[in-house]
Amino acid sequence: MIRTNSLRKVYSTEEVETTALNNVNIEINEGEFVSIMGPSGCGKSTLMNVLGLLDNPTEGEYYFLNQEVSKYSEKQRALMRKQNIGFVFQSFNLIDELTIYENVELPLLYLNETLHERKKKVETVLERMQIMHRRNHFPQQLSGGQQQRVAVARALVANPKIIFADEPTGNLDSSHGDEVMHMLTELNEAGTTIVMVTHSPTYAEFGNRVIHLFDGRVVTENFNEAFRV
Repeated sequence: MIRTNSLRKVYSTEEVETTALNNVNIEINEGEFVSIMGPSGCGKSTLMNVLGLLDNPTEGEYYFLNQEVSKYSEKQRALMRKQNIGFVFQSFNLIDELTIYENVELPLLYLNETLHERKKKVETVLERMQIMHRRNHFPQQLSGGQQQRVAVARALVANPKIIFADEPTGNLDSSHGDEVMHMLTELNEAGTTIVMVTHSPTYAEFGNRVIHLFDGRVVTENFNEAFRV
């Protein structure tokens, strides 16, 4: 599903050049749950942005669904994202002025789906995430765990092939964090590929593989013992 060859990302200003990713070579297969770890500033979020087609690498190759996408324009990346990718962020990124139903419906509006199609998909995913009873509430009326549940529903509503989760438990207490992790695990077991950035060794173990970054490089890549054959 994902393969990178000698991926580099460099940010340049007039005074300084910063290498955020340096010769990154990884593969992620369909159906995997991969955790990405490393200290702050090691390149985790940059890698997530490149893999999630929010940004292009400076050098190297990136194959997504067997297409070399490293030089795609923003318009090409946006189309690929809409059709294949869901995102879950630490800060939820819900729109306060929209109801829960409207927040979840939003990605479908960009896909030009009919009202009937949107209603069916939104209600299905709200039921799946056990948040249907909150459909007419606004984000600020929900707990942090409930808001993240809505964010996951929004990520799922267009039936993406892969979900990128950037510190999805970062703003949650342990009980709500556990709830979100079990939810991601259930989605993975149902067939959705998950790539998650996390600082938590405990939550990293929910994945079948952990990639460790340091100074923009992959330093170790380990399979979790529970998934060894």
